Amino acid sequence: MAKIPRLMPEAPRLFRARVLRSVRHTPSVQRVTVTGDDLHEFPFLGFDHWFRLFVPRPDQDAFRMPDLDGRRWWPSFLAIPEDVRPHCANYTVAAFRPEVGELDVDFVVHCDADGEPEGRAAIWACGARPGDELAMLDQGCIFDCPDDAGEVVVAAEETGLPAVVGIAASLPRDAVGRIIQEVPTAADVRVLDAPVGVTVTWIVRADTEHDVPGRAALAELQRYVPADDRGYAFVVGESRLATEGRRHLHRAGLPKTRITFSGFWKHDARQVVPA
Repeated sequence: MAKIPRLMPEAPRLFRARVLRSVRHTPSVQRVTVTGDDLHEFPFLGFDHWFRLFVPRPDQDAFRMPDLDGRRWWPSFLAIPEDVRPHCANYTVAAFRPEVGELDVDFVVHCDADGEPEGRAAIWACGARPGDELAMLDQGCIFDCPDDAGEVVVAAEETGLPAVVGIAASLPRDAVGRIIQEVPTAADVRVLDAPVGVTVTWIVRADTEHDVPGRAALAELQRYVPADDRGYAFVVGESRLATEGRRHLHRAGLPKTRITFSGFWKHDARQVVPA
């Protein structure tokens, strides 16, 4: 398999954009399409290309975002007065159309007992209107498959679905492996552009209040045994899926250096975990 480099830009660039449209893409996903004067220059790498998303807080009457360039953006961001500081969250490119300067962002929508969306980013996405301002700080990819990997295994729940979609479409067409993707409902299942040698397993959970996202994907992953120690694994989503998935794969024979894992959020806290 050809080498797929892990790449974070040396000088991350901030892209300013505005909402073009916001629609319910599937029962559990709100898709926001954004555009901008320079968005056609976004250096899209495919795979799990992600970025820091900045959107206004609910109580803000205007979006105020200073320029943030370079790797040391965090101190500058924290220096913004809290009452005007935008909300920041990590998201993956769901689709990119450079010819028209459009980028899609998928937001998983969890609702409370009254059916209202929870979480600042999801609330913003569901209420986004054409012309609303936002900003994105490019962060590159974390998918890092070695060039000698004999097989690749990818596991995620719905928060990792945009990454899985991008990885499936970007893998070399001769790649061999397994994709395990958990979603809340059957209507959230999609057709992945995966190589013919990559088996795709969709797991639809009952999604009741007692079902924890990621547990079903973890159970399926724990039944997987790597063919040898030269494979590569990418496990993302709810924190336990990422950490327990990595633990299983390492015990099953994969070196830790061949496992990329990231807990995007914690179920008991319902909050995004900084990458």
